[in-house]
Amino acid sequence: MFQEKQNTVSEDKEVDRMFYEMMEKDLRVELDEEVPPPPVALSFGTHTYKTRKGSVTEETPLATYGNFSFIQAPPKSFKSFFTSLVVSAYLKGQNRWVGDKFKSYKGNRKVFHFDTEQGKWHCQRGFRRVASMSETLDGYNTYSLRTISYKHRLGFIEHILSEQEEGTVGFVVIDGLADLVADVNNIEESNLCVQKLMEWSSKYNCHIMTVIHSNHGSDKPTGHLGSFCEKKTETQISLSREEDSKVVNVSCKRSRNHGFEDFSFFINSYGYPEVVDSNLPDIDY
Repeated sequence: MFQEKQNTVSEDKEVDRMFYEMMEKDLRVELDEEVPPPPVALSFGTHTYKTRKGSVTEETPLATYGNFSFIQAPPKSFKSFFTSLVVSAYLKGQNRWVGDKFKSYKGNRKVFHFDTEQGKWHCQRGFRRVASMSETLDGYNTYSLRTISYKHRLGFIEHILSEQEEGTVGFVVIDGLADLVADVNNIEESNLCVQKLMEWSSKYNCHIMTVIHSNHGSDKPTGHLGSFCEKKTETQISLSREEDSKVVNVSCKRSRNHGFEDFSFFINSYGYPEVVDSNLPDIDY
């Protein structure tokens, strides 16, 4: 019996050794290898930097493929309106609402928009806002996850993404990241949730944008979940507005790329988010 246990342990170690050897090639970073930067999914404006050969001007990424970002803000900061603005920019590129600084690299990829907080009627109203702003429904897939448990929400998102053809998942929005865990202060659940964001964004070479509340009276995202997001995210986007104001200030709190410049949007008389000073000619709505 003892010998059998020893043999089993030896076999398990050999399986582990083979497994890690297979991983090594993918995980090693060769210093003499040319590694391209992650492709841009959505950019906002440009930035200029100096090199030995002179100045170079490039588009400033707001989101890149293979990474995730998150939006943090206090309650009632029009976070869902901001996601509408971003998704419409990704679906259509420059349009009457987002101005002339956004540039989309969608191609034939699809958008998957998951709302965890609202019922179908309110979700549909927000999703229709995106469709109206972008003037297209092509590749826009929308879901309300309010009625299912947090465990099933995580599994459902994974199921939807896994069913898509390779290379067709482009932009994923999860409006209500905290609803994918039972407790935002549970370290294991929070770590698993953020690990899933990293896994999905890499596996499907897509960008995932999530939404999370700020702690009350603080500019920190809520709980251990927010802390893990801060450590692992590509870009952290902060929204702020004065009480009773319809103007929202958008800033890049941190980014692994060159951070995009601050801008603002407001809710116009049609109930749509619109970038302030969009530099586009006036349009008869």
